Amino acid sequence: MDKVRKCSHRNSAASQGYSRSDFDHSPLLLFYEITRACSLRCRHCRAEAQPNRHPLELSAADARKLVDEACRFDKPPMLVITGGDPARRPDLIDIIRYATGRNIRTALTPAATRVISHEFIAQLKDAGLHRLAVSIDAAEAALHDGFRGVTGSFARTLDILADARDCRLPFQVNRTITRDNIRQIDAIYDLMQNVSPVLWSLFFLIPMGRASAGVERISAIDFEMIFAKLAQWSDQSPFAIKTTEAPHYRRFLQERARFTQVRSGVRTDRQLVGTNDGRGVMFVSHIGEVFPSGFLPIQCGRFPRDSLVDVYQHSPLFKRLRDPDQLQGKCGSCDYRELCGGSRARAFGVTGDPLAAEPDCMFISDSQGAV
Repeated sequence: MDKVRKCSHRNSAASQGYSRSDFDHSPLLLFYEITRACSLRCRHCRAEAQPNRHPLELSAADARKLVDEACRFDKPPMLVITGGDPARRPDLIDIIRYATGRNIRTALTPAATRVISHEFIAQLKDAGLHRLAVSIDAAEAALHDGFRGVTGSFARTLDILADARDCRLPFQVNRTITRDNIRQIDAIYDLMQNVSPVLWSLFFLIPMGRASAGVERISAIDFEMIFAKLAQWSDQSPFAIKTTEAPHYRRFLQERARFTQVRSGVRTDRQLVGTNDGRGVMFVSHIGEVFPSGFLPIQCGRFPRDSLVDVYQHSPLFKRLRDPDQLQGKCGSCDYRELCGGSRARAFGVTGDPLAAEPDCMFISDSQGAV
């Protein structure tokens, strides 16, 4: 039997020297929606998750092929196993063990159910899981449970975090920001101080799936207010803070650094490298559809028929999304079009054009002049 070649430790992480040019050939993150089955009924669910598994889900053998494909990238990405609820797959632990056995760093985003027990988390740790990620969307149970559609979800999430800490499994906490919970931003940050994740990731709503109706995204002014808080907290927080589908946070940080430099006369050369839909990010659905991200549902291939490496590097849409000169509207003439580029998923969700201007950014760059 042939030996399986392990991926090298050039694995994908910005802290390991990922540059913008690397995104032309390799994603930083490969999301694999292993199933759409889920018992939660989240109001914002991108996948519009269903009670039962799809009969055409990629098989366990296909999942291993997907891991093998990840190893073929020049810089193998982190594999993020998501759903639905990945724990609904009975072969989940085996797939994680296979991925980590090939030196693919693997993260997991399960639903907060009783399946994620202390024993299950210990098995994840033993299988080599790099990080567990769960969601807390409010600082108190009623609002969080209402958002997730299941009473007791908030308490179960806190129990999962306690078990992960006990098992010494690193964890991150995700949070979706909507009009309904934006006023709890300070209270949730205080909660994070007690929970102490390795990373707090804030997701800015994209109008797709269940979020297309009944869940309102925040305004462009609200974005700037939250950016200011995140920047201040990042300077003093014991855990890392990042945004998802808010690439203009990088513009905010760069402008803040520039302003600080002008005031202090101290040069601050902070190299920001960030992903965007199709640029450092790739998504494979439960039935093998390949998208630039889970929030930009324009199919560019089908796995395992199509090579993930080939789709990422050569798909016309992926290539356009990585070319800032293809951007339209004010994003196309913005000084930060390469660093930021605006959320391509939000542009598509609002306008139907993935290259249109970011609809929730109020910034006007120097080259564009005052409004």
